[in-house]
Amino acid sequence: MKLSIARKLLLGYLTMVLLIIATSAFGIYSLEKLKSNNNEILRTDIPLIETAGRLNDALISQEFYSRQYEILHSPEVLALSLEKSREFDALLKKIRTAPGVPAGRIAALHSAYTAMFAKGGKYFRDHSYAAAKRKRYDSVIAGEHRELMGLITGISIEARQDRNSKIKMISSISGSASRRALILCIASLLAGLGATVLITRAIARPISQLKQTTRRIAEGKFDLVPGINSGDELGDLSDAFNEMTRRLRCLEEMSLDANPLTRLPGNIAIDNVLKKRIEAGGPLAFCYIDLDNFKAFNDRYGYARGSEVISATGKIIARCVDEAGAPDDFIGHIGGDDFVLITTPARFADTCGRIIAAFDGSIRGFYDACDLEKGYILGKTRQGQELKFPILTLSIAVVTNQYRSFTSPIEMGELAAELKNYAKSIPGSGYVVDGRRNSKSGAAGAKVVGPIPGASARQSK
Repeated sequence: MKLSIARKLLLGYLTMVLLIIATSAFGIYSLEKLKSNNNEILRTDIPLIETAGRLNDALISQEFYSRQYEILHSPEVLALSLEKSREFDALLKKIRTAPGVPAGRIAALHSAYTAMFAKGGKYFRDHSYAAAKRKRYDSVIAGEHRELMGLITGISIEARQDRNSKIKMISSISGSASRRALILCIASLLAGLGATVLITRAIARPISQLKQTTRRIAEGKFDLVPGINSGDELGDLSDAFNEMTRRLRCLEEMSLDANPLTRLPGNIAIDNVLKKRIEAGGPLAFCYIDLDNFKAFNDRYGYARGSEVISATGKIIARCVDEAGAPDDFIGHIGGDDFVLITTPARFADTCGRIIAAFDGSIRGFYDACDLEKGYILGKTRQGQELKFPILTLSIAVVTNQYRSFTSPIEMGELAAELKNYAKSIPGSGYVVDGRRNSKSGAAGAKVVGPIPGASARQSK
């Protein structure tokens, strides 16, 4: 499953959080068990052990004072014996509800035990009482005392055993909890470390690749493709990098091919665009634009002013295409004073008309006043013959696939060059359109061009 960077980070954090929660929950559970056992020891076992010891002490003291009373018959000693009896009853009442304590049996035995001592005081005061009865009395008292002591001792022993068992359990739980907590902590640490490593690698490696690609692009090398298929934002960024690299490669080719004066694409770009348009088979109009008598102007005013005219012509073409053309119209600069416009049959007439009108309206600003007054400049032909050359004009040859089909840019370019030579033979600015059809159509002839403001109408033959 493809995850975004945010979800990958969230998944890593959730893994760590779950392990931390599990560790904390186990620790809390273990502490609760320890607390429960410890509370039982403090609330039950220890009080039972202490109370059993005090019961034992109270019973011994009661017997001691009762025996003293049998001999001395002192009210003070009797009071002490009764006080210890009440103390025994009060202590027994504290542990009456404790589990495993035979409180009813102990209370009954203690009542009988106390009653026997009260009866024994009468026996010992009456000297007529037989020795045999006294002996039997002592035997009953001793039996009850032993049974009471046995029950109390049993409570103490059972409480001690329960306490020791719980202490062992506490020790076992503590050791087990420590080991398991340590295991869970190590597991959490390893899981967190693993998640951190995986997420870091999943992010750092693509970033490193993108960084390397960026460095290569900055060096003008477009051969390195990131190829990141992570399915997250970095994968999307990689795809964008690939597209950007492809576009930059094309732009570099166009930049290297572009004319340094007008910055318009050159021959390679023109051929590529024209080839794609021909292969696409859509409506196509190839406009070959040329300045008439530019060599004479260049010779008269120098290359600097000639460059200004070429630059201005490129800007005029671009402005007119922006006004009347479409976003997919293409402008190229073959070189020198030759330009290319690739558009559609539906748009070329308006665009060419605007270009010619704008050119004729601005070209006079590049001439000196004296030459404008004369209406011409003197110059020599390539053969050295001196002639009068009129003000610069613009000739455009238009070749479309409206009536014929083309298979290559060369074929269309050759036809446009042929038509351009014809257009230049006609005085003034204007454009001619090839109206010839495929031979299989059985039709041939010329397309007549309507009037253009400020330009002469021309036609192809």
